Formats: sequence, structure tokens, C-alpha cells
Amino acid sequence: MNDPLNGIRVRIIPMGCRTNLFESEALCSSFAAAGSVLTDEGPLDAAVLVSCSVTAEADRKSRQTLRRLRRENPRAIILAAGCWAQSAEPGEAKSLGIDCVVGNGLKHRIPGIVREILAGVKTTGSPRIERVDVLGDREWDPLFIAKPQTRTRAFIKIQDGCDHRCSYCIIPDLRGRSLERPPCDVLSEVERVALSGCSEVVFTGINLGMFGKTSGMALGELVRRAGDISGIRRIRFGSLEPFAITRALLRDLAETRQFCPHLHLPLQSGDDGILALMHRGYSSEDYARYVDLAREILGEDIHISTDIIAGFPGESDEAFAATLWLLSRAKIGRLHVFPFSPRSGTPAASLADHIPGEVSRSRVRQALALGRDLLDAYCRRWVGSNIEILVEKSVEGHFGGLSAHYIRVESRGLSSPGEFRTVTASDAVDGVLKDFV
Repeated sequence: MNDPLNGIRVRIIPMGCRTNLFESEALCSSFAAAGSVLTDEGPLDAAVLVSCSVTAEADRKSRQTLRRLRRENPRAIILAAGCWAQSAEPGEAKSLGIDCVVGNGLKHRIPGIVREILAGVKTTGSPRIERVDVLGDREWDPLFIAKPQTRTRAFIKIQDGCDHRCSYCIIPDLRGRSLERPPCDVLSEVERVALSGCSEVVFTGINLGMFGKTSGMALGELVRRAGDISGIRRIRFGSLEPFAITRALLRDLAETRQFCPHLHLPLQSGDDGILALMHRGYSSEDYARYVDLAREILGEDIHISTDIIAGFPGESDEAFAATLWLLSRAKIGRLHVFPFSPRSGTPAASLADHIPGEVSRSRVRQALALGRDLLDAYCRRWVGSNIEILVEKSVEGHFGGLSAHYIRVESRGLSSPGEFRTVTASDAVDGVLKDFV
């Protein structure tokens, strides 16, 4: 019997975090295995939005994208999945023209749901709702990548949910408690990725440092095991909370030659009072100590990138200045800056002493300016050095990719995505190393 998914045109749209990127890639893999045609252009037979709900703005963008998908593809099957879908009201979903809402923990069902709708399974006229209570008992969502869509890097989710409740974050309510993927499943997926010709993997999770609490295998040991798999030349982490840094983990990373010397350690604020209001669980001195320990064990050249939130309620000029000072003291490379956005349902949304919009925007601009200077300073340490890059794109005699230290590099010449090339950096321009002037 012919599979209804065979030959249909499907678009998977990820929003937000790298965990969503993995889940989107896994869905692409499932549809491709069924014979579907993956495309970014219409007309579509089905579209899946893997949505984000980390801020009110993310909610707005999720709704906006779903409206556009329905407007541009009036006959297509439209599904909303992920964090926005986990809390969306059925009436709102119906007003957006969605056929099905799939919450967290159930995304592996999406190809089957589309198959059923195409086969004519009757509906009530209202959106189909597929959700579980993520705050109760639940199982690991068995998404997996049979074959990556590219030959450069593959995101592999090893952890989901979070038991650490920052005061500004709604994600624990939408993803649930921390869950770990069985290590044998992780390593099997790494093997499949390597066999497909993809030589770099990025381990992701909502709170990656929680891996190892229940799985019986420490995060560092998982990295060591992955490094033993033939064909894997690079291993990276997504975001790692600072309090996950330990000597044992860092030593395992240092002894795994495939591990790339880059850690993304979210700071959020350099002021102890604001960190306490955020419920971050560390002080500014703790953060500096984590960074120093990483450099002690992984080397002074390690790239430390971070996030900050500007304009958190109660943030004084002095508190913001403390954040800028710590960024410089820690010799941060790449910096992501987010203005505070009150998220309904979180303790931070009800805090007093909100910062005026213009003050918040001014602080964002100041932080971004410092971020450009810090990244430029980090990049310039590589000028004159030979740098190996994994090529991601090649267009009209130019190619580019990332170094092991997570710095973008551009060069002249011919190459193909997935190849490793060594170039000599002659200049650093806007956070990019170039081997030509």
C-alpha cells in the first residue's frame, strides 16, 4: 500500500533554541525516510512549526508564522508543535487555521498524524490536540536522525526539561522536569551521523549540565565515548549552565581531542543582587571562577561566549556597569544581548521597579558595542595563524566555515561543504577571520 507521505511537499520550520533545531532535523529525517519532499518553498502539502515560547515576543512570532503559513498555503495541513503549542488554547489554534497542535514529548507522532489526516481520518472541525502533562511522569520523546540533511554538523539532543527555575523563564512549565536520553541511544545516533559523512556533532539540551544525574553516565564520559566513534572529528556543546562546570567534566573534555575549545556559559547579569532576583544559583565571583577553571584546564585560547539580559527589573546603573566589567574581566568572545521581556506566568513578570524602555534599549546598545570589541579582540589573537575550518558554504570562488574555537572564517578558492580546509588568517573584520585583505 502506498504511503500517503510519499511525494508530498513538506516544510519544517524551527524557531528558537538548538534543541528545536535537533527536533526539526529529526522530523525532516522522518519525513524524508517516508519519501516526502522537503522544501522551503510553496506550494506545500504540509507544514510543521517547531515553535518557541521563551518570551512574549516568541509567542507573537509563532502566531505570526502560523498565520502566514495558512495564508500562503490554504489547502495544506498546518501543524504547530513545541513550546508555544504546549500552552496554546484550542480556540486560538482554531482562529489561526491550525489543523493539529502537538505539545512537547509527542513530536515523534507528527509524521503519523499527517499520514492519518491525508488518509482521511475524520476530525471534528476543530484542531486536533495532542498533548501530555509534561510536569507529571512522561517518557523520552523518541525522535532521532536517520540521516542529517547536511554534511557539516548534526545537533543531537541528549537532555530535555529543566529542574532549575530561573525567575524569568517559563520553559520548565512547557518542557517539564529534566529527562536524559539513554546514553546507548545517543551513541547510536552519533554512529549513524558519522556513517552518513557528517563529522561534527553538537550535544544539546534545555539544561545540558543535568545530563548524568539519572542516566548512569556522566556528561564527560559521554563525550569521551562519542570521541571514540570513527569519523567524528568535532564535538561541541550547545549552551552549558555555569554551575555545571566541574574539574571532572573539564578534564574529560580536555582528554577528548575531538572536543572543540568553545563553551557557551550564560551569564545573564554580573551583579549579585540581580543574579539573586533571577534565581540563577551563582554569584558573579562564582562565574569568574568557572571561567578561570575552564581556561586552566582547556587552555587560555578557549572561546567563552555568553548571554546577558539588559534591563532586568531593579537593575541600577551600577548593576549594569558590574555586568560590563565582568564581561571584560572574563575576556568573553561572542556576546548575545537580550532586553528583558516580562513573560506571563513567571515570578519576574510581577517584580516591581521595571526599567524604562529607553534605558533598557540604551543598555542593549552599550552591551552590543562592548561585545563587538570583545569579539574583535578575541579574533585578533588568531591573525597570522593557520586555522582548520569545516566548510559550510562555497559560493563563486569563496568558501567559509567555523574554526574549532567557533570563529567564522572566510577564504578564497574552491571547496565543498563538509570538507576540512586549513587557511592562514590575515585579518579580522566584524568578528570574522579572513585569509585575504
